[in-house]
Parts: sequence; C-alpha cells; structure tokens
Amino acid sequence: MGRSDIGAVHTAPGGGSRDLHLPGRSAVYAANGLCATSHPIAAQVAIEILKSGGNAVDAAIAGAVVLGIAEPQMTGIGGDCFALIKPPGSEEIIALNGSGRAPKGLNAADLRARGLTAVPIRGIEAVTLPGAIDAFCRLNTDYGLKSLAEVLAPAIRYAEEGIPVAPRVAFDWAEDLPCLQGAARDFYSFGGKAPTVGQIFRAPGQAEVLRRIAREGRAGFYEGEVAADMIASLRALGGTHSLDDLAATACDYTVPVSGPYQGIDLVEHPPNGQGATAILLLNILRHFDLAAMDPFGAQRAHIEAEATKLAYDARNRFIADPDHTTRLDHMLAPETAAKLAALIDPNRAMPAAAPLTEAVHRDTIYITVVDRDRMAVSLIYSVFWGFGSGFASSKFGINFQNRGAGFTLTEGHPNEAGPGKRPMHTIIPGMIRQNGRVLMPFGVMGGAYQPCGHARFVSNLVDYGMDLQAAIDAPRCFSGPDGMEVERGYSDRVRADLAAMGHHVTIPDTPLGGAQAIRIDGDVLVGASDPRKDGCALGY
Repeated sequence: MGRSDIGAVHTAPGGGSRDLHLPGRSAVYAANGLCATSHPIAAQVAIEILKSGGNAVDAAIAGAVVLGIAEPQMTGIGGDCFALIKPPGSEEIIALNGSGRAPKGLNAADLRARGLTAVPIRGIEAVTLPGAIDAFCRLNTDYGLKSLAEVLAPAIRYAEEGIPVAPRVAFDWAEDLPCLQGAARDFYSFGGKAPTVGQIFRAPGQAEVLRRIAREGRAGFYEGEVAADMIASLRALGGTHSLDDLAATACDYTVPVSGPYQGIDLVEHPPNGQGATAILLLNILRHFDLAAMDPFGAQRAHIEAEATKLAYDARNRFIADPDHTTRLDHMLAPETAAKLAALIDPNRAMPAAAPLTEAVHRDTIYITVVDRDRMAVSLIYSVFWGFGSGFASSKFGINFQNRGAGFTLTEGHPNEAGPGKRPMHTIIPGMIRQNGRVLMPFGVMGGAYQPCGHARFVSNLVDYGMDLQAAIDAPRCFSGPDGMEVERGYSDRVRADLAAMGHHVTIPDTPLGGAQAIRIDGDVLVGASDPRKDGCALGY
C-alpha cells in the first residue's frame, strides 16, 4: 500500500484491513451501483432508483429528499445544497451551487444600528431563501433519466407514512428541541417533547409540497400557495422576505477548485462554500512529514490543529459570495501555505489565529452515489444549525434555514451581510482525482469541522494507507472556537500530551461530524459510511 494507491482493495486475511475479532464494519463492495449516506432508508431509496433505471443524479435527489424526513433536524426543503457531478463517460467535474440568497431587505448597516455585532443565530435575520429545491429541479432536468415525479415519489410516501426515529437522530433532536418556536414546535415536536427512538415522525404538509413540486417543478415551491405560506410566515416573524426574493432564487453551475496532495488532487466546490479551506490546509500540511508520525498520536494532532487555525483564519478573511470573494488565488497559492507552515511551532500551540466571527455548528447531511455508468454525485444538503432558524411555515411546516448566520456584520468585509448576497457556507462536497481520473466522491459532515475532516480523511488514505472504512472510523480532533475537541477514540495520554503543548483539550459531547465515500475501482465500487451516524453504504 503506497501513497499512489489510496483506499484500494486490501488482501489481508478476512478480505479487509480490520481485525475481524473486534467490532466494526466492513467497506461495501458492489459492481452496478452504490450509495453511502447517513440513514439506511435513504440509502435503500437511492439503490431502488438505480435498480429501476435511474442514474446517480436521480438516486441522489431521491435519497436526499428522504433524508429531510429521516433526519429533519439536519436538513429539509427549506435548506440549501451544493453538488459535484461527474457525468458518465467523462472525467470532468461540474459544480452546482444550490445556496439561496439573503432577502433584498437585509442590510448590515440596519443591523449595526440596532446594536448588533453579529447576525442572530436563531433570529429571523438569519433566514436566507431556500436554494436546494431549485437545484434539485435543475439537476433533474439537465442530468436525470427519471421524471421529477418518479424521483420524489419515495419521499412523498415516507412523509405521509412516517419514518421511525433512529438513535443518532433522537440524540440530536433532543439537543436541538429548545430552538423550535411557534409553528415549528407544532410540526417538529411530539407534544412539545423530542421523540424517543422508534417513534414515527410524519410530515404530511411536506408530502403535499413535494406533490406540487412533482407536478409543477420549481413553480410548485417558489410560486403559488407554498410560496405564499413561506413568505407570509417569514413576514409575520418580522422578516423582510418577499415573493420576488423567493421567485428569483436560482442555482448556478460553476467551476470547482482543486489542489494537489501527495499524488492526488482534492477537488472542492468553490466559494461561497468553504472547500478552498481544505485545499489550503493540505497545502500547509504538505510541509510536514505526517507519514512518519503516529496517525493517532499527539504530534500529528498538534500539527493538524495549528494548520487548521491558520487555514480557518484565511477562510474568515476571504471566503464569501462568489461575486465578493477576494484573493482566492492568494489563498490557494503554494507560497501562502509555505509562509503559514513556517509559523507553526512543532512543540507549542499558538493562540487562536483570529477569533472566529461567524456562527459555527455541525448539522447537515451528505449523500454520494455512483451508478453503473460511473456517473458520480457528491451532494451535501443542510439547514445549517439543528432545525435551522427554529422557525417553520405555518401551513406546510417548511423548516427555514439560518444560513444568514454565516454572514459577518464587519463593515466592508467581503462576507458582510447584504441584500441578495449568498453567505459563506460551511457545507462542502468533495471528490478525489488521480492522474486525471475521478477516483472518489466523498464528504465529511460537521459544520466548521468539514475542511479539517476533508484534510484528515485524505491524509488517512494517502499518508497512512488506510482503507475507506478505516479512514472514516479513525478518531478525530478539531481545534476550533471552543478549544481542541478530542474524541474518546484517542487515549488519555494523547490528551495529556496535547494539553502540555498548550491546547485547551475537551472531549466533545457529540462526535465530530460524519463521513461517506465511494471509491471507483474499475469494475468494482467500494463504499464506506460513518458509524457516528445511523447510516450505511449499500450497493447492488
């Protein structure tokens, strides 16, 4: 296993690299098609779409919309999405920006005049227009083989019949319940309480919305009664949102950004997503011999933490709406990474490179699908914080995202809140390319953690020769605004060593993120899904 052979099929006894005496999960091997995501029902829906003649785009949309019912605290039709698509018979990667914009009435000066120094995380000011449905409709038109009605049929059925609440979903739901206000509490609580594991969650209002989208396309959502419900609800809560704002919502095709690391290329969605941060982070880490370090030791964790502080400081300075992002070339230049790497003391933690000024949280879903023609989709879909803003529309129960909390109120900043602007987004779908060939769609959920998660996943594969499942299972740490969060998978000795270096070490209550990946290995697909979530990889 060398650096040029990442995530490849292993030949250890038992057919994999893990010790079969110990608990764990194997990667999934299939020839015709594969889906990996955070809930088994969504993965199954995607496979059923593939088996019935759909392609990877059809399957990814179908699975993603089901996830809004299976994991409503994480995502929903009131949210945004980003996607990377590799068409069949091509090695080109296409990026689609399905993120919505601020209403025309949002003005940072007005918020500052009210004495605000940041966009309120759960305030009406944080609600941006939902972009995902427009993106799903566009993808279906441009790439899908099935009709929108066929693709949305499983989600309509599950919204009506309901889905039993899974263990990780129940854990998150209980934590996020206090944010629910007004209509959202009616639609997303069980008599004011969080559900227990196995209780059935139903969303008949969303089923009706999806039926209208199935019949009318994007007009079923962005116009008519559904649009009126959303805008009337937002305005009743004090929002400036208008029907014109909603009708103007439109996704954009764009060009991915990429950067090399030890023989592979990491391909990311461009701003307003934070994918460039992962490329910068790997560019910094290239200046250190990670492969010579213990993958789960204090030295690697320390170097990664310091590089993360520097890369995220750059993110906070530069990444914004694509029309306002400044100095992206500078951020991705090798010279920039070299100068930042030189600031790292291998034995001592630096203070935070700069205080993180925008809201950070860890709620989103990721789905990846590869079909028999080797079309690949890497799609991430979110309402930002748990249950987004905590608000929902009064008639149909559409949960509104709080992506506007990703803006800053600093005057003159590229990411300053403003009318019609897209905020800096934490969600980033990824792909790995090698020798010009797309090798792997992948994603790591986890809000601010995502670029660090992308870099660690790539390093686990490339520097340490881990297979896909092992690279995802491996313990994680993250140096963010709350200090250095170190999962329980690390030893107490490592935590003590990190503390001695000056890190403020804590064990997070919630594990860091979640991940899925599919390796395209000629005639065989290899899929892996994170045990930190309820989901799985499935193939046929």
